[in-house]
Amino acid sequence: MENQNENQINIELNEETASGIYSNLAIITHSQAEFVADFVQMLPGMPKAIVKSRIIMTPQNAKRLMRALIENVQKYEQSMGPINDQDMPGTPPMNFGPPTTQA
Repeated sequence: MENQNENQINIELNEETASGIYSNLAIITHSQAEFVADFVQMLPGMPKAIVKSRIIMTPQNAKRLMRALIENVQKYEQSMGPINDQDMPGTPPMNFGPPTTQA
């Protein structure tokens, strides 16, 4: 029982953070040392999209996040049914980075 208490983390969630930020586009790029995820809000009829939040993490933590998202999407679909992931016309993909080079 003592080991469980030693491994617990006390996480604080303030009111502003708890309300969250809406994002309908994620732009993910990476370097050798880090992954950068920009969460963007695009609104219809607006000429500009706004980055609402930027998260920078190590490659190891990016992989942990990926695994956690996969696990949670699977749990969601088991209880709620499949998520329709067909892109809406005119909507950019949720994950894109700089153009790839081709020879």
